[in-house]
Amino acid sequence: MIRWLTKRVAVEQAAEVAFWLVLLLAVLLGGVRVGEGFVPLMQAILPAGFSRAEAGVRMPGTQVRLALRLPDLPSRFAPEVLTPVPSHGFPPWLRARLHRAALGTGTPAQATARPAPAIAIVIDDLGNDAPETEAAIGLPAAVTLAFLPYPDEAPVFARAALRAGHQVVLHMPMEPEGTDDPGPMALRTDLSAPENLMRLGWALSRVPGATGINNHMGSRFTTDRPALVPVMEALTERHLFFLDSRTTAATSVVPLAHAFAVASAGRDVFLDDVQARGYVEQQLAETEKLARENGAAIAIGHPHAVTLSVLKAWCAAVAAHGYRLVPVSVAIRIKTERDAQRLAVARR
Repeated sequence: MIRWLTKRVAVEQAAEVAFWLVLLLAVLLGGVRVGEGFVPLMQAILPAGFSRAEAGVRMPGTQVRLALRLPDLPSRFAPEVLTPVPSHGFPPWLRARLHRAALGTGTPAQATARPAPAIAIVIDDLGNDAPETEAAIGLPAAVTLAFLPYPDEAPVFARAALRAGHQVVLHMPMEPEGTDDPGPMALRTDLSAPENLMRLGWALSRVPGATGINNHMGSRFTTDRPALVPVMEALTERHLFFLDSRTTAATSVVPLAHAFAVASAGRDVFLDDVQARGYVEQQLAETEKLARENGAAIAIGHPHAVTLSVLKAWCAAVAAHGYRLVPVSVAIRIKTERDAQRLAVARR
């Protein structure tokens, strides 16, 4: 065994010496053209036909030239790099719009046209009464529907609303002032944050497809900032909005939501505090007025027979009256942008 190992080491050393000798001879024969010297050397050492390699390698010079085709007029939006790189710039439709804006061209209608005022109608307290809930689902798809989480049929109705094209919202029970009962699994100020978050997660699981929440009652909970903070963090993680039903003037929902990057806005009008046709029509007129003044308005109603009857007729004529019916998330975005613009103007 020892003899075999000694013999193998000697062979490996001889092979290494032979390699360096071959390389040295290649350099001597080829000079800077090492590749061309290496080939005849190999052909002289190896049997004929063993190697068919052909070398044409040349040492690099002082410059390396790359074939790079650049357009005659590279975009002014191209990134600033050592070698100019062409960029596609803005898409054609946006370049055309920017060009018209820079020149001040375009028809007067294009320059002054504004979208029609937006109105969002939210029907909440859904899920407890089957006929009322089914009637609300029969309203136009742009009407937003908010479902309580605890009724047995809540998940079934929420899925039916989604199939009908409605935006679905979790109508989350929250602690009110006084002794009114908001229902089981409500968020409360005397509970720990983990307990409230567990209740929120359970409620969301009961309303499939919910894109946001609004408060059921909650006149006490929505004023308690420490209790609201974990809720806002959870909504941020889930990318959900918070429509403040504004059951109290002291609510902290919207500013706190914005601090946590949660889309949020407050309700403008309650449609049916009085369940009478004339009153509901009057409240819809108030909603239209606020939409004209501010660009968007949000009204909340309930699945009472008179409310649904008035809404059915109103929705059929809303576009003819110069308004657009939108899901509540759209109205929240419009109101948020309006508030941001007003704040920017006030700070100047």
